[in-house]
Amino acid sequence: MGKNTVLHRSVRPVSEHDRVTTLELFFDLVFVFALTQISALVAGNLSPEGAARGLVLLGLLWWAWTAFTWLGNSARADVGVVRGGLIVAMGLVFAMGLAIPTAWDASGEGLSSALVFAVAFVLTRLVHVAVYWVAAGDDPGLRRQVARLALAGILPTILLVAGGLQGGATQTLLWAAALVADYVGVYLAGSRGWVVRSPGHFAERHGLIIIIALGESIVAIGVGVAELPVTAAILLASAFGLAVVVCLWWIYFDVTALAAERMFDRAQGDERTRIARDGYTYLHFPMLVGIVWAAVGMKKVMAYTADTVEHGAGYPLPTWARLGLFLGPALYLLAHALFRRRIARSWSVPRLTVAALLAVLAFALAPLGALADLAVLALVLAALVVWEVVAMREVRQKVRGSVAHPGPAGG
Repeated sequence: MGKNTVLHRSVRPVSEHDRVTTLELFFDLVFVFALTQISALVAGNLSPEGAARGLVLLGLLWWAWTAFTWLGNSARADVGVVRGGLIVAMGLVFAMGLAIPTAWDASGEGLSSALVFAVAFVLTRLVHVAVYWVAAGDDPGLRRQVARLALAGILPTILLVAGGLQGGATQTLLWAAALVADYVGVYLAGSRGWVVRSPGHFAERHGLIIIIALGESIVAIGVGVAELPVTAAILLASAFGLAVVVCLWWIYFDVTALAAERMFDRAQGDERTRIARDGYTYLHFPMLVGIVWAAVGMKKVMAYTADTVEHGAGYPLPTWARLGLFLGPALYLLAHALFRRRIARSWSVPRLTVAALLAVLAFALAPLGALADLAVLALVLAALVVWEVVAMREVRQKVRGSVAHPGPAGG
């Protein structure tokens, strides 16, 4: 397909300094809905089975989101064929979100939600590959990688549809296998040929999806006490929950995101592409998982705090809700430490230490009540934030000062 075709003429390549378009922000709205659906699904089935289902669904949705993030970094998402493809993908991802609550429901009523999800995911992949092929234009390296992406998607497609037909535990295993095949297949295909035209755009897209996940966790806090009388215990639990979300936001956006974007911008060629793949596409996924798990735990804390008949603020959380409450932020911090290691070639010892502490507390705090668990989590995360502000004062001022007064290198 040459440059003189109608479809290719509708493509506008992204420039070095392009930022996120409003259509991409609009596209993210369907993920708000999907994340809410996943949180509700896991909260309704607090068990290893429920956690596995939520993880698989989140991984598949992440793959759909990140695929269009790469596309939007090659060609402007709000112009021509890319705009059309993104709008079609929005509808398909929304259909996936609608199917989530009953994706393992074998009642036989209506359409098979598992097949609806699988087919919508496969169609999303086809739309992405087709539009990316057009957007690649006459770039042989990029077209070669898009072709590899299409080939790598054959096995996951078969596994997804087969899982949708089987249902139950087999469905979970086949969908998990499809997810692993996707991640491994793309990694083995290598990074050479992919293009990151605007590091600022790419970093901003991932920052925005973290904001969306944090926003969903705030919604989870409110949903847990919806339509119930406001009490002092509910206000206190809400304050602790919001403090947790603020700390998670601070940990990412205060310094980490700014410094990472600057290093990302300085990288060139294949190294820039590998940073995009490893640091953003792969390592932002466990950050997202950690936020969602924490949201499920906070939702259950709020429900127990509001329920003064059967439970109450002092009632111990179910095992898997408590694990989500503590291990979610622990995974989030671990992913941050790995993100820093990948980009800056150094470890964040305080974040690794707190991640390990939270993992221990997930089990050591079993006898405590729901509200006490949330309070401890909020205090530990707040202590980490305060430590980093004090101990990294000079680094923090340098990074944030260069953002306020950017030099020729941007920032």
